[in-house]
Amino acid sequence: MVTPAGAVKAPDVLRLEALSWAVGAVTIVDSVDLAVTEGEFLALIGPNGAGKTSLFNLVSGVTRPTSGAVRLDGRAVDRLPPHRRARLGIGRTFQSSSVFPTMTVAEHVELAARAVGARRVTGAQVAGVLERVRLGHRAPDLAGGLSHGDKRKLELAMLLASTVSGDGPRLMLLDEPMAGVAAEEIEELAAVMRQLHREEGRTLLMVEHHMDIVLDLADRIAVLHHGTLLADGTPEAVMADPEVQRAYLGEGI
Repeated sequence: MVTPAGAVKAPDVLRLEALSWAVGAVTIVDSVDLAVTEGEFLALIGPNGAGKTSLFNLVSGVTRPTSGAVRLDGRAVDRLPPHRRARLGIGRTFQSSSVFPTMTVAEHVELAARAVGARRVTGAQVAGVLERVRLGHRAPDLAGGLSHGDKRKLELAMLLASTVSGDGPRLMLLDEPMAGVAAEEIEELAAVMRQLHREEGRTLLMVEHHMDIVLDLADRIAVLHHGTLLADGTPEAVMADPEVQRAYLGEGI
């Protein structure tokens, strides 16, 4: 995030230090140094195969790095399993929606809250979380009947469910949240993410291919190319970078 002259820089929520992951002789993520400051919205872009989801897997604990470190609030977490990282404040959505079709929308939020330690969850608390993602009116409905866009919003509500008993996730990892969402639902989903960031001050790291959404929402853009960090800066600077333009000539990002 660009900090005005004289301003105090926000602390790093996430810091990746020379982070690498290899499978045999093939290096998927190669010595990535990257930080996300508190309250920042960072978009991670790059073509298919650039290593974006692999990087998310390393941050969330799905896979362990070959070398390097993952730090959350300065603490090394790269040897912790996913559930331990989740309890420390790393929340994640995946490319494919992961809801239970025969459970209600409200039950999803209650289940997620209990999973992070809430002993008792009231209807008012569940309703409050759902209102924040514009799903309050769908609380009694079965999740299987939701549109794809509403399922994405429900996944965000499940990440926020820990606010029932605490402050909520320190870092929200959103892996292609717009994938499969109908065009008419994209703006409302983007509005929910904008609210989480700008009004609630949430820290978000998002992988996304819809560049109009990236440019609208992100404070900063990081570009992965063949597993390495090619560029990192403001949206304007990154999109004007000749190296980025050369790397993606003829390729969609």
